[in-house]
Amino acid sequence: KLHSDLDKGEGTVKYTLSGDGAGTVFTIDETTGDIHAIRSLDREEKPFYTLRAQAVDIETRKPLEPESEFIIKVQDINDNEPKFLDGPYVASVPEMSPVGDLRSISFDYETM
Repeated sequence: KLHSDLDKGEGTVKYTLSGDGAGTVFTIDETTGDIHAIRSLDREEKPFYTLRAQAVDIETRKPLEPESEFIIKVQDINDNEPKFLDGPYVASVPEMSPVGDLRSISFDYETM
């Protein structure tokens, strides 16, 4: 949330947003200064966004404060399920077989 000390709640301040994804990925409530993501974020698509926000006087359209810069770092989630390289893998283990190991490797999207 962006807030100017000069905003007395009288409707004379407008909050603006610019930078990476402003208006397409992120939006700002022009009245309150609340910043929201308007779509899902994916770190493999873009690992961070640099946004700039500012409080502007509605009548004069002049900035009330210096521009504030935000760097939004997108956290990675495990959204790539493991897959076998040669299609589905089916195996059976006979009853009373000795204990053994099964090894598998799971790649993240960016390491494939």
